[in-house]
Amino acid sequence: MDLKKYRGRHFLTLLDYTESEIRELIDLAVKMKKGKVKKSLKGKSLALLFEKPSTRTRVSFEAGMTKLGGHALYVDLRTTQLGRGESIADTARTFSRYVDGVMARLYKHTVIEEFAKYSTIPVINGLTDMFHPCQTMADMQTVFEHKGDVGGLKVVFLGDCGFNMFHSTMIGFSKLGADVYGICPDKMEYMPKKEVFEKAKKQAKGKIVIGHEIELVEGADVVITDTWVSMGQEDEQKRLADLKPYQVNQELMKKAKKDAIFMHCLPAHRGQEVVDEVIDGRWSVVFDEAENRLHAQNAILAALMGGK
Repeated sequence: MDLKKYRGRHFLTLLDYTESEIRELIDLAVKMKKGKVKKSLKGKSLALLFEKPSTRTRVSFEAGMTKLGGHALYVDLRTTQLGRGESIADTARTFSRYVDGVMARLYKHTVIEEFAKYSTIPVINGLTDMFHPCQTMADMQTVFEHKGDVGGLKVVFLGDCGFNMFHSTMIGFSKLGADVYGICPDKMEYMPKKEVFEKAKKQAKGKIVIGHEIELVEGADVVITDTWVSMGQEDEQKRLADLKPYQVNQELMKKAKKDAIFMHCLPAHRGQEVVDEVIDGRWSVVFDEAENRLHAQNAILAALMGGK
């Protein structure tokens, strides 16, 4: 597998990668997980720039760099000069002189775009308000492992479709040929951002459908949800009331196919967006999905940072 075409590229959104490139990276992740392909980032350093706290993102990237023979350096944005007013451009230029890559988990996608603009090393999006591409890569890898492929499947996402997780789910799965259904309240704040929706539709091989009725779950191969209230969202009670009808419970899962799988990127608020009987039940592949963050990201790191 020739990874030269990936070297030095950024990984900010799946809109920037073709179907064949995404499939190639997932295939690499699967092979690396199984030990069929060995990659090394010996002597390489990855800076982990965090504005928004994390469990899985930090641990998976740190562990991943260790497994690849490299080194990860955790940086809390609040303790840097960037947190005290240094420009994004100057910070990006400086990081480019010290390390071989940057993973950034930030609130605003515009910030990571500006950082990448001035960076001469790969910048990987560990989450912004608009996209979460590493999580979707792990999700798609998990579906490949359990279903054989993504193409031709019905993938249903329930809850808030106006933020990073649904945006990346919509882009990635539809680009690989799945029909993606977003089921959310009939209010603008829960709908996908128009510009992202339009770009995703232009690149999609499968259908993208936004609806508000639970009945759209019928015939689903994959059911996905995410937390209803993220850090920084102040209207918690209103959101919980709006989203309550979209809880993934046993009755909802019975509408999907008998062999449907359930995914959640975690952390899960049990009793809100999902019940114990589902996340701990026969449908759940949640912890396979969590594990695959490590493997999907290792493939991305090896490809972008020049693994041998």
